[in-house]
Order: sequence, then structure tokens, then C-alpha cells
Amino acid sequence: MLSTLKREAGYLGGLLRMLRSVKDVDAESGHLLADELEMRVDAFGPNIAFIEDERQWTYDQMEEYANRVAGWCVANDIQKNDTVAVFVRNRLEYVALWFGLTKRGVIPALINFQLAGSALAHCVNISEAAHVIVDVDLIDSWKTAREHLEDGLTEWAAYGEVPKGHKRKMRSFDEPLSDIVPNRPAKSVRDGLTAGGQGMKMFTSGTTGLPKAAKVTHVRAQNYMRGLGAGAKAGPKDRMMMVLPLYHATGGLVGMGAAISNGGACIVRPKFSASTFWDEAVKYEATMFTYVGELCRFLLSTPPHPLEREHKIQWIMGNGLRPEVWESFVARFNIPHVIEFYGATEGNVSLINLDSRVGAVGRVPSYLKWKFNIDIIRYDVETGENPRGSDGFALRADDDEVGEVIGEIRTDDPRFRFDGYETKEATQKKILRNVFKPGDAWFRTGDLMKRDAQGYFYFIDRVGDTFRWKAENVATNEVAGVLSGFPGITQANVYGVEVPGYDGRAGMAALVAETPPDLAELKDYLDRELPHYARPVFLRLSSESETTSTFKFKKTNLVKAGFDPDRISEPVYFCNPQTKAYAHVDVETFEKINNGTIRL
Repeated sequence: MLSTLKREAGYLGGLLRMLRSVKDVDAESGHLLADELEMRVDAFGPNIAFIEDERQWTYDQMEEYANRVAGWCVANDIQKNDTVAVFVRNRLEYVALWFGLTKRGVIPALINFQLAGSALAHCVNISEAAHVIVDVDLIDSWKTAREHLEDGLTEWAAYGEVPKGHKRKMRSFDEPLSDIVPNRPAKSVRDGLTAGGQGMKMFTSGTTGLPKAAKVTHVRAQNYMRGLGAGAKAGPKDRMMMVLPLYHATGGLVGMGAAISNGGACIVRPKFSASTFWDEAVKYEATMFTYVGELCRFLLSTPPHPLEREHKIQWIMGNGLRPEVWESFVARFNIPHVIEFYGATEGNVSLINLDSRVGAVGRVPSYLKWKFNIDIIRYDVETGENPRGSDGFALRADDDEVGEVIGEIRTDDPRFRFDGYETKEATQKKILRNVFKPGDAWFRTGDLMKRDAQGYFYFIDRVGDTFRWKAENVATNEVAGVLSGFPGITQANVYGVEVPGYDGRAGMAALVAETPPDLAELKDYLDRELPHYARPVFLRLSSESETTSTFKFKKTNLVKAGFDPDRISEPVYFCNPQTKAYAHVDVETFEKINNGTIRL
């Protein structure tokens, strides 16, 4: 009883802090992203705001640069509601750059700086930008995109001289800034804009195809920036270790905002490095860091580091900390507090786990359910549809039953709006209608979860990742978690592949290991830990896993290659039902599996 009361008190305390922090965020107001950051500048001007290597900027210096960027917009006749694409790596100037654009009511489109070629051009094209600011450190990637770009784009080279060979195509962004007087633009230049309008454009990770442009309103961005910092009791002495890309909402709004909204500093690293993480955390005196995806697993798989418990980090926040990693991670690295949250850049569903319940992505207790727009409905893995009852409406999942998470779309509450993507077709695909009553509309998250009796939500899998085999549903994340528990395996990417003559898909796992695993021992381990239908039929031993920039595994190419040895340069094995052991798949074996000579 006492432990329950303490848990409820901790949960409610954190929730109240977060609600207080966003209570004045209003979609109808004129308080925009530029006003939000100017408010922080006025409050914390001389405090250090950003750190990159040996360079530091105060809040005042950040705004001085932003004001110059705003002046650059005026000099180049870039108008309110125009879009400027930002193809810039993580650096000290990143937030100040888009801050300056928003001061003039311009919409920044934050482009994934790890893209190249047609995928990069696709993002720039759908952003509808007439100008693009390109970091000279990324010029080689930019060059590969040029042939795919639409006409009418003005290119600006930033943070260094325009490289030779590009001078006829690019203008210098840096040179004109030095001549601009860094006065704060009058708020009146943004007249007519409201916080419910579009503040920036971000892009989905593109795990299953080309990225989509997501509309991020000023309200959504402000909620992201304020909320988790309040939950973590952040203050001016805090320093956020930022190894995630700043073009992504988790790093560039949630993580950055946790520090900057509270007078703290953001330690900007160009990229994540598991081998140097603890050296940098200690050197720059980090007190918090933002994680996502497999980042924590990568750190856990590294050899012991002399500084891994000598840091000052008290709070970590992010999403994707899997249950099989959670307890080992916080114990090994001496992390007192974890805030796991759930949400999509473009979605209207948010969850937060404020009391560090292992494995939970958030909680909605029964007495607060009316305050949330979230529900879980049944999902048929075989058909890919949400079944309906005899009355034509969707069926709610029971406690501990896996289903798809959906969020009611409510136009009267900015938290529950769905502003969609740049294309109407992509937007409509994410909306379910007439779900529980005629005329209602719900956002499809595409995520499968279950909810327990206490209201904790647990992420299971993506809708497209769970598959059926032997008439049973297989959740790839759960199988990957078991595989990662086998000694030596550092990464496990699980997916389903089609096999001629069989319903559903057979399980396959691409494994990255310190040394090639003993397949006999691995088979015994899987037999103990997993039901027969969930044990991988195929194994692929890889040297590395392909991930998005936010450490989500990519599966599309793996699924296409299947278990065909002609399409895979790495060793592939299958579980031979005759010998009960994993055996190598060569061309002859592949043909026998496909023609039914070898049965699985």
C-alpha cells in the first residue's frame, strides 16, 4: 500500500510539473517559437546555452546570430510563411539558425544531414523551399542530390568558404551575415501568425520508404521543448548531452528544450560515438542526456570504461529503451532517473513514464483517462486491418491484449490535433473514421502496444513488423530482445520473410556479434526462451546493422533480400527440422526450400 501511494505521488508530482510548464501554450495566441526563445534569452542572457568542443555561446550570443539570420531573410526578400531548407550538421549554430528564420515568420525545413542523392533531393523538393542553406562539411552529399532537384532553388554555402567547383552554383551565407546589424526584429513582423500554425517542417525517419514532410506547429514545438525538462526538474545548472541529430524532434526539440527552456546548456556533439561518450560526458559535465532507439544498447555493448560511473548524469530521457536493456543500463552506468516517452513528430498521441517503470512507455491511470485522447483497438496481423464489431465500430483491446494505439483527433485541443503531412494522400492514410461513433476521426499510430490494469502502456512492435508464422503472431521486438540476451550478440534485427508454399512469414534475424556465435548453443538458448513459432527460422550474420539516424533498424532491404544466398554476401543459416540445428544456406539448399523438398 505504501509503495503504491509513493508511486502515485511521484507520478502525479511529475505530471503536475509538466502541466504547469505548458499551461499557457495556446494555439490561438501569437506566442510563437521565436517568442519562446526570445523569452529564454531575456531570462538567461549571460548563461551558457550551447557548447561545441572548445566553443561556447551564451543565450545572448545565440540571439545575436539569430538576429543576423533574420536580417539575411530581409536582404534576400524571404517573406513570412516562405520555407528555407536547412541541410546542416549538428553544430553550435544549428538552433540559432532556425531561430533566426522564425523571427521573420519563415518556416525552416530541417533536413536529415545523413541523406544523399535522390532521398536528399526528395526531402528538399517536398519541403517547397526556394532557398537551401548547405553546410560546407556536407558538400559531397549535397553534390549527389543536385541532378534530382527541382528548378528554382537558390543554394547557400554556410560555415566555411564556398568550395572550389561550386562557386557558380552557390552563394556565401556567412559573408553577408557579418554586415547585418543584429537588432531583434519587432514582433509585429510576425503579425497574423498564430501558435496553431506551422512553425517548422520535419521529416519522418523513412524506415520503410522515402521520408514524409511532417508539419510541426508552434504549439507542438513549445510543448516538446517545455514538457520533459519540467518532468526532470531541469534548471540553469543542467547540461544536456546531445548526441542525437538536431533536425529530429527528440533531440532538436525535446532534448534541446529540456535544457534551453530552463536556463541550462546543450552540449552539441556532431554524432554519437559509443567509445568516446563517457569521456565527453565527463569533460563537458553533462547532467542529462537524450537517447533514442538502440543508443543505450550500443553503450551497453561496449567494454567497461573507466569513467562510465564517474559522470554527473542524473536524468536520461528519450524513447526506445527496451526492457531487456533498461535495468542493466541504469545499474551499470549509475543512472538514477529515466523518463521514457512515446510520441511521433506528426502524431497526436503522447505518453510519458515518469516513475521509471521498467519497459513502460507511459501511463494513463483510470482516474485520468478522460484527460487523454488515447485508446487501443484490436488489430489483425494477418489482414493488416482493425476488425469491426456487428455494429460496424472498432473493438477495444482488453487489458494485456496487444492492439494498435490510436489517438482521437480533436480540433479544439492543440495537443490532439493532427496537422498531417505535406501531401493530402499521406495524411488521409493515417486517419481512421467512424471508430467508436459516427463521424469521429482517430490518428493511426501504426504501433502495437498493450496496456496493463494499472494503466501502463508497453510498446510491442510496429504494425508492419509483427508477422504471423505457424498461425501465431510474432513480435519482432520481443524476439530481438531475447536474441540480445545471448552472450556476444550486440545487435539483433528481426523481420519476417516469405517462403513459397507457406502462409505468413518465417522469422529471420540479422545478428551483429563480437565473434561468430556458437549456433548449437544459440539454438538451445532459443529453444528455452521462445515458443516454437517465434524462434528464427533463418539467421544472417552481419558485420553491422543499417539504422536510421535516430538508431531505428532499417528492414526494407533485409526483407527484399530474404534468405537468398545470391543476394546476400554474408553467411545465412536455416533451422533444419531434421537435424534440429542451424545449417548453412547455399544455392542448392535455397532451391530445395523454395520447391518444398526441404520442409520448415
